[in-house]
Amino acid sequence: QVQLVESGGGSVQPGESLRLSCEVPGTTISGIHMAWYRQRPGKEREWVARISSGRNTFYADFVEGRFTISRDNAKDKVDLQMSRLEPEDTAVYYCNKFPPWPSFWGQGTQVTVSS
Repeated sequence: QVQLVESGGGSVQPGESLRLSCEVPGTTISGIHMAWYRQRPGKEREWVARISSGRNTFYADFVEGRFTISRDNAKDKVDLQMSRLEPEDTAVYYCNKFPPWPSFWGQGTQVTVSS
């Protein structure tokens, strides 16, 4: 089965930054359109950012200009640089392909933004 391993979350204050990492051990992702998703408390999981195999990037309106998605195909790794974090960004963040494998979600990594 596909493994998705997210890391890098933590607790920060508004305006601070975090860099999340996603590793996909055992799977070659060079030809796969990858994405980050998040689930805020009491809300459905939502798409945040995606990056094509050709490194074209796309972002949800609520993170445009603040988050940057990148990929390292040699390491089968996808990162999400998060800047100017807001309390509304508090969520569990997940990686997957786009569209996602519905049965292969990882544990996610918790991001908490509070004063």
